[in-house]
Amino acid sequence: MSGPEDAELEEIRRRKMAELQQRLAEEEARRREEAERAAILKVILTPEARQRLSNVRVARPDLAEAVERYLIQLAQSGRLRGQVTDEVLRELLDRLTPKKRETRIVRLSKDEL
Repeated sequence: MSGPEDAELEEIRRRKMAELQQRLAEEEARRREEAERAAILKVILTPEARQRLSNVRVARPDLAEAVERYLIQLAQSGRLRGQVTDEVLRELLDRLTPKKRETRIVRLSKDEL
């Protein structure tokens, strides 16, 4: 192999290594953030409410994420009094869940037209 090819391969290796290190750093930051979030939720939610939220996460991850962010924001701003019970969480989920619109199709006979 000649000098320029070696330099090109080394540059490719260096870029790949930098990319891998960046991905690892992002993954570590994500894990740390999840651990912080879980610790906060463990403090502010009763066990029943935590279980309900994990059930919601299975069916509607976007809704669970929104509720978690909202509860954490309330806790960090000091607007949360005591632990959030299952009943309070159900009310919050009900308010945040968009109401479904009912679509009805009515078939008319030729005589009704």
